[in-house]
Amino acid sequence: MHSFESHIRSVPDFPKAGIVFKDISPLMQERFHEVVEAMCEGINWNEIDYVVGIESRGFILGAAMATLKGKGFIPVRKKGKLPPPVIGESYSLEYGTDTLEMIINQKSARVVLVDDVLATGGTLKAVMNLCQKNNYDVKAMALLINLTFLNKFKEEGLPVHTVINY
Repeated sequence: MHSFESHIRSVPDFPKAGIVFKDISPLMQERFHEVVEAMCEGINWNEIDYVVGIESRGFILGAAMATLKGKGFIPVRKKGKLPPPVIGESYSLEYGTDTLEMIINQKSARVVLVDDVLATGGTLKAVMNLCQKNNYDVKAMALLINLTFLNKFKEEGLPVHTVINY
């Protein structure tokens, strides 16, 4: 088992009061290669065409995973950051709504979704919907941290690989 937790800093009351932010910066600085390898475990890479990285830390982790496994990379960004044509998906946050976008895709492909933290699952569900609308078959999800006390996220038959669970 990995001993990554000692490299994660807990920051109380960030970004707002009552939230304990899990800062992965020290972990990325000290053990980045090991983290990327750990995130690649448990995924059947023979059935993956592309890695879908979710803004913004999902870009860092996802791009490194794609490089390690010789796969292409697809960014999912906040509204207005990608050039058209794009497809969007809005989702609820505890303090409002947000919209994620990806460039419109014509051909079907198999993907793994990558993000740093799974909190309530809203972002991941929005990206799954985007992929479904865009001819991408989500085969797996890879997350560095799962805040299990905030979600009961389980997709029927879909592997959710997490490295650290709180």
